Amino acid sequence: GKDYSNMNGVTLSNVKRRGTKANARKHLSVFLPGEEQPDMGTMKRFSTLFSSFRGKINKDRTGKEPDLPASTELSSIEEKAKEQRYASGQFFFEYLVVVRPKKTKDGIYEPQIIYQFPKKDGMVRFQKEEEEKTLKALTLFCFPEGVNWAPLTEYSSETFSFVLTDVDGTRKNGYCRRLLPDGKGARLPEAYCIISNLACFGLFSKIFDEVEQRRKFSMAMIYPFMQSLRESAFPAPGHTVNIKSFIPERGTEIISLTRPTDSWLEHVDFRTLFKCLSDEEVLQVFAATVLERRIIFIADELGTLSQVIHAVAVLLYPFIWQHTLISIVPEILIDVVMAPTPYLLGVQKSLADQATDQTELLVVDLSEGRKETFIKCMGDEDTILPHKLKDEIKQALSAKNENSSLEELNRVVPEAFLPFFIKTVGHYSKYIVRNGKDQRGEFKRINFCKAIESKSTRRFVKTFVQTQMFDLFIQEMEQRPASQDGTGLFDKKIAEYQKRMKEKAKKI
Repeated sequence: GKDYSNMNGVTLSNVKRRGTKANARKHLSVFLPGEEQPDMGTMKRFSTLFSSFRGKINKDRTGKEPDLPASTELSSIEEKAKEQRYASGQFFFEYLVVVRPKKTKDGIYEPQIIYQFPKKDGMVRFQKEEEEKTLKALTLFCFPEGVNWAPLTEYSSETFSFVLTDVDGTRKNGYCRRLLPDGKGARLPEAYCIISNLACFGLFSKIFDEVEQRRKFSMAMIYPFMQSLRESAFPAPGHTVNIKSFIPERGTEIISLTRPTDSWLEHVDFRTLFKCLSDEEVLQVFAATVLERRIIFIADELGTLSQVIHAVAVLLYPFIWQHTLISIVPEILIDVVMAPTPYLLGVQKSLADQATDQTELLVVDLSEGRKETFIKCMGDEDTILPHKLKDEIKQALSAKNENSSLEELNRVVPEAFLPFFIKTVGHYSKYIVRNGKDQRGEFKRINFCKAIESKSTRRFVKTFVQTQMFDLFIQEMEQRPASQDGTGLFDKKIAEYQKRMKEKAKKI
C-alpha cells in the first residue's frame, strides 16, 4: 500500500513518458559554482527525497528540541552581502550543526541539535518551518541507528556523507564526522555535520580533520575557523584556497584546501570500494547497476557505505543513476527496501535482517570477515557484460594495487570503465539526426543497435538502451544545440579513443 514512486522527486508517471523526462531533469541537476552548465558528463548524485519522510519527522517523537545558543552575528549589511554570495553558490557551506544523543523522558537517547552555526535570523514563518524540517532530518542521518545509544568509553571517529533532496529538486549535501569528545568515563558521541550545496567529499574530510583538532581544546575553538571558512570563496577545479587559523600550541597557521582538477571525481574515493570488493565483485556490482537493478550494500561503518555507494555511482560516468540513492538508510526509513523500483541503498549491518527479506535484488556484504559477499543475487550478474569487454576492464584494473594512492585510483579506475561505454555506445552521435541546424535531433535507436558488429555487445546494448539513464542521456543530446555537438567530456574521450584506434590500424 506504500507509494515509493516519488523517492527522488520524480514520479513514475513522469519518467515513463518521454515528453516529461526533460522537465523531470530540471529537478535533478546540480551545477558547481563558477562553471558553465555542463553536459551529461558532469557527475550528479541521486539521493533520498527529504519530503518523502517529512511526515515521520514532523511529529514530535520524544521531548522538546533544545534551544540553540546564539552564534556570532554579523552586521546586517555584512550578512546581506554574504547571503548574496551564498545565493550564487560561492559559500563553502550553509550550516554547521552539532548533534548529540540526549536522554528523553522515556529513558531513550534521541539525537538532537545542540549547536547551529550560523543561526539565521529575519526569516519569515514558512522559511523557519522549512529550516526546522531540514534540521530535524539531519539528526536522522547523523545517527541513523535510531534510539539505540548508550554512553561509551571508546569510539573510533568516522566520516560519511548523505544528500537531502526536496520536492522542488533543491539538494543539500551533508558531510558528517562522528566522534567521542575528549573526557573521562563513559560519554555519548557527537556528530559534526556540515550542510553545503557543494559536492566535494575529500575537501570536506580535510575540514573535519581541522574541526576535530580544535574540538580537543574546546568547542569554542571551532567557530572562528568555520567563520573564516564561510567567508572564503569556494575554489575552482584545480585551485586552492588558504584559510588563516589559530590553534593553541601551534599558533596561527595557513590551512590550504585544494579542489581536484576533475570535478566529476571530487566526491569519490575509490580506495574503500576496492578494499571491500575484488575486481570481479566490483564488475558484478557494476553490471547490476548498469541495468538499473535494486542493490543493497551492508556494512558496519557509515563511512564504508557512503564511500562505496558514491564510488559505484561514478563508475556509470557519463551516465547518471536516475533512481533512489540513499547512501545510509536511517532506521526510520528502512521500509524503502520494499520499493519495487530500482535503488542503491546503504544499510547498517544491525538492520540487515530487515533489509534482506526481499526477492529479485543484489545484496552486497561489505563487512570484514564475511562468509560471502553476495548474500542475495539474481544469478546472472557475471554474464551481463560482454565477455571480451569485461576482460578488458579487468586488465585495465590490474594497473592498480592495494597500495595505490587516491590519485592513482582516480586515474586508473576511470581509464578502465570509461572505454566500456565508448566501445558499446560511443557511436551514438552518428545516429542523432537533425532536419536543420537549429532543429531538435532525433535518435535512430534501431539503426544505432544494428551498427554494432559484435553479437554479445549488441545483445547488451539492446538491454542498456531501455534504461532510464541512457534514455535521459540521449534526450539531453537530442536537445543540445548542434553547435555543441562533440564538445562534452565524453565526446572528447570518444574522439581520443577513435584517434588512437586509427593510429593503431596504421601501424599494423
